[in-house]
Amino acid sequence: MQDYYEILGVEKNASADEIKKAFRKLALKYHPDRNAGDKEAEDNFKAVNEAYQALSDPEKREIYDRYGAEGLKNSGGFGGGFGGFEADFEDIASAFSSFFGGGSRRQKKSEKYPLNMEISVTIEFNEAVFGCEKEVEFKNKIPCESCKATGAKDGKKTTCKYCNGKGRIARQSGFMSFVQDCPYCNGQGESIKEKCPDCDGRGYDKEAQSLKITIPEGINDGMRLRVAGRGNVGANNQKGDLFVQIRVKEDEYFIRHNNDIYVEVPIFFTQAALGESIKIPALRGEKTIELPVGTKDAQQFVFENEGVKDVNSSRRGRFIVQVNMQMPKKVNDEQAELLKKLQESYGIKSGESSQDKGLFDKIASWFSS
Repeated sequence: MQDYYEILGVEKNASADEIKKAFRKLALKYHPDRNAGDKEAEDNFKAVNEAYQALSDPEKREIYDRYGAEGLKNSGGFGGGFGGFEADFEDIASAFSSFFGGGSRRQKKSEKYPLNMEISVTIEFNEAVFGCEKEVEFKNKIPCESCKATGAKDGKKTTCKYCNGKGRIARQSGFMSFVQDCPYCNGQGESIKEKCPDCDGRGYDKEAQSLKITIPEGINDGMRLRVAGRGNVGANNQKGDLFVQIRVKEDEYFIRHNNDIYVEVPIFFTQAALGESIKIPALRGEKTIELPVGTKDAQQFVFENEGVKDVNSSRRGRFIVQVNMQMPKKVNDEQAELLKKLQESYGIKSGESSQDKGLFDKIASWFSS
């Protein structure tokens, strides 16, 4: 039989927390719900459970360390099958909760509704870049005065008969059992016989709110602002937080990537050929780019520290100008004559490629050899 420590992948001097952590990881890996029809995974899952039963109990672990698995069987350490594993079902439920983004083992719910709340606000591109103030209107939840946030008429509630007031029940899945919120009382541990007529059993009313918020310079799309104490109000006057989700409109000309700003500027091909100086609009006024002779299409010019200020620091991103070469769509006779003279001045003959003649010679050699 494989050593229990090896099964869990821990050292013999591992702490109780290390053993539990290893067990949760392997229980998730080999659980039958994730390995349907996999006999090897099922056997591994049983072995992991058996090892955890032994090593998670200090007395059983001491016997195992001295006499091995046979010593546990002789001492009655295992009651056959997985009967002794019932007490650890909630550890598995907690492991699955953590795996799917939940926290640790939850307590019975004490609030009828969550205290924190979220709203969204849409702002203009320039408002995000430079910051602004916005007046936001929303409705938060406040406890119903008639039922004291219970949702029951006159505030009278009874203990839930399905979970006996615990707010949690065990659900059987094959030979495993998982702890979950009681579906009959939604984890409250109490049930309502008669709904409050004023709030229809919700336990809360809604109250209109107006609030001026300061949106900091450099905020970006998808970021959230937290306003402490302006969320929902609980039964005991506890106040949650308000989270404001920021949505930023796109700009017609500027494109933002993190704290960098990109802008595309059209230039005529003659400006690129002559190497002119071009004035362009920037976030904070006007900039000038010096086009070198022979500027290429899509060539970029970078201005450091001229982008967006980082919302968490004083650093600024870059302002990046990309040129878009514009060619004439039609030419008149006079323009055509001038262009021909320019072409000839560079030694380019009409009807011939400007490519090095050596390329033609190379291709010709493929057929003559």
